[in-house]
Amino acid sequence: MSQNSLIQTDRFTLSTAERAAIEAEMHHYEDARAASIEALKIVQQQRGWVPDGAIPAVAEVLGIPASDVEGVATFYSQIFRQPVGRHVIRLCDSMVCYINGHETIQAALEKELGIGLGQTTPDGRFTLLPVCCLGNCDKSPTLMVDDDTHSHLDASAIARLLEAYP
Repeated sequence: MSQNSLIQTDRFTLSTAERAAIEAEMHHYEDARAASIEALKIVQQQRGWVPDGAIPAVAEVLGIPASDVEGVATFYSQIFRQPVGRHVIRLCDSMVCYINGHETIQAALEKELGIGLGQTTPDGRFTLLPVCCLGNCDKSPTLMVDDDTHSHLDASAIARLLEAYP
């Protein structure tokens, strides 16, 4: 049994549904490495985040080194490596958003939520994360809540925006 199998068996086990979904996803790619981002998304959809033990477990299913999966997991900001709130707020801090009022939006979010960047509200409702660009520069400042993009933001509208996410 490989070291990855021991880690996977002793500390983390993919569910039958996760394993089946990853195996099905693999067939869409010529190279198993290319399926690693989708495999990580599958784990995250089921668990809300990607625990450390998932890395070797996913690698074993894909038949690639755990270091390759770890590289993907740490590179992509959409993969959460620690527990997050029910709603994840991604606040764009690109230069364009910064010039167009990012700081006032960040201050309004921090005041309304009572947390700083990289933190989760005590009730587990929101996690506030910075992202370097959301690709919406012509409509800045911009943020995302879960999969919803909000643009042309004004600090006075932050409380109302958050109310839409119970």
